Amino acid sequence: MKKFILLVAVFITLSSCKKDHVNEALPAATQTGAGVFACKVNGRSFIDKSGGYFNCFYQLVGGEYNFGIGAHDNDFENTNLPWSIGLLTYDRAIAEGETLQLLERDIGNAFGQLGISPTVSNYYSVPTDQIYTGELTITKLDFTHKIVSGTFWFDVLSPITGERIEIREGRFDTIFTE
Repeated sequence: MKKFILLVAVFITLSSCKKDHVNEALPAATQTGAGVFACKVNGRSFIDKSGGYFNCFYQLVGGEYNFGIGAHDNDFENTNLPWSIGLLTYDRAIAEGETLQLLERDIGNAFGQLGISPTVSNYYSVPTDQIYTGELTITKLDFTHKIVSGTFWFDVLSPITGERIEIREGRFDTIFTE
């Protein structure tokens, strides 16, 4: 009986622990507007589980197109890793089949950006730049159904630890607003 109670206590303790994304498989790369945003952050799975309610737009503003997609993984909050990831263009159109280099936030560029909150009161916004770069490939851009899909990777320098943060195996597939 003591062994049974011990086993139940161990089970309850383990099942109440916060789920760790380290080994969680990323969702498949799709092109159907499935509401997917996922990647690996330093080898750990980052998956937006909002069901596709993250922000994505492709808009004509002042005669120039701007693209943006941003997602959150709340399991990363209050850590030295990003809890939000964004991909954006600044006065730059995108096209299906195109690969854009992720550089600094500047007119005509595409860039990646992380939001890091090591504590509740601290927030850092960390963009790619000329040294820490990456790539964004648009695999689908369907104006009829408002679907945009793509893959990405990039690096940034952590403002907290001074170490490189590696974003790898990134994929998204969602509906965009105009």
